[in-house]
Amino acid sequence: MALTEHIVMRELDIPDIGDYAVYRRNGGWEAFRKALKEQTPAAIVQMVKDAGLRGRGGAGFPTGVKWGFLPKGVFPRYLLCNCDESEPGTFNNHQIIDRNPHQLIEGVAISAFAIESNTAYIYMRGEFAAAAITLEQAIAQAYADGFLGKNILGTGYDLDIYVHRGAGAYICGEETALMESLEGKIGQPRLKPPFPAVAGLYSKPTIINNVETLANVPPIIEKGVAWYRSFGTEKSPGTKCFSLSGHINRPGNYELPFGLSLRELIYSPEYGGGMKGDRPVKIVIPGGASAPWLTNSQLDTPLDYEGVAAAGSMLGSGAVIVLNDTVKAPHLAYKMDEFFKHESCGKCTPCREGTHWLVKVLHRVAEEGHATEGDIKTLHGIYNQMAGNCFCLLGESAVMPIKSALTLFADEFEEIVARSGNGHVGNGKHAISLELAGR
Repeated sequence: MALTEHIVMRELDIPDIGDYAVYRRNGGWEAFRKALKEQTPAAIVQMVKDAGLRGRGGAGFPTGVKWGFLPKGVFPRYLLCNCDESEPGTFNNHQIIDRNPHQLIEGVAISAFAIESNTAYIYMRGEFAAAAITLEQAIAQAYADGFLGKNILGTGYDLDIYVHRGAGAYICGEETALMESLEGKIGQPRLKPPFPAVAGLYSKPTIINNVETLANVPPIIEKGVAWYRSFGTEKSPGTKCFSLSGHINRPGNYELPFGLSLRELIYSPEYGGGMKGDRPVKIVIPGGASAPWLTNSQLDTPLDYEGVAAAGSMLGSGAVIVLNDTVKAPHLAYKMDEFFKHESCGKCTPCREGTHWLVKVLHRVAEEGHATEGDIKTLHGIYNQMAGNCFCLLGESAVMPIKSALTLFADEFEEIVARSGNGHVGNGKHAISLELAGR
């Protein structure tokens, strides 16, 4: 069922909500005024905990609980908004910024007040040049109207918000690599612990939240916990902006309550509108390229954190990629792992070398159509040596496409081996041993 009101994609209910005057006429910045004048930081943190808001960037960790990890009495502290939206298949953050930027800025402001921070940064993907200008203009309007800067609304609270553009590196979506980049260093992940809440940006306590997460905060403060929890499920309250793409008649962003099934998202005429050419679903990737694959037998999976996990995958960023029966699993794994190989920062050996050899072997298997039984064993060996051994989640993400393909569609790899003629390929110049691949 379609939402009667949207929480973050409010342009669908209020035309031109991205215009500052329209936003103000429709209650914009009143939640921040209420937070400053009627509530304490601790009360706001508790409200967000009670609402059950969970991080929308991928992990789904409870936002208010995360805020509570900050050590007491340690200042300054920073709030970082992660807008490095680079996960393949994800494009909901971009729409929020383009169409409803003031709500994001207000969400940053309320959240900064809640964690007692006087400085916030919005770290944006480098390619979002126009979106960065949109945000900078929205921030300037908030300063001009007295909602940012010194002694805001006469309360004695100061807050500055800055937009920082990255240089287009996927790894900077990882929170510690983001902080390294923001400090002017190479975007590579840090060793944890210490965690950002204890020693983050400039070694000070830092909270990092996703765009969609922070855009949820003003409505919670304005309308209350009970209203927010009227959407979604008990353990996954609220809504999620699903980025639907692939062989779908109506791709796009759809803000829906948690708990809707994959089948409804794909086939409802209000959302996906079914498959192009009425071809059957073969593969669904429910949380961006990093998520394990699902098949057409799992279309009744509820789209919430618990339901997708129970099905063997993860909701992740909410990027739902739906592919039909024309797609070959080896080729799909190859193209996805080619992306991860390109984006590997090179800091750790399992990821740097593992993605290289995954792509090298998969190119021969999927693109050249040649494979031996040894190649299949090699692929298993590579991903098994990567899993659990990489410095950050990029390497773990690279494991998901090949592991899913080999687990769910082993027959497609076996067909390539069979066509190759007893596993002999030309003069053997392409042969790669398991020991070499896992070096």
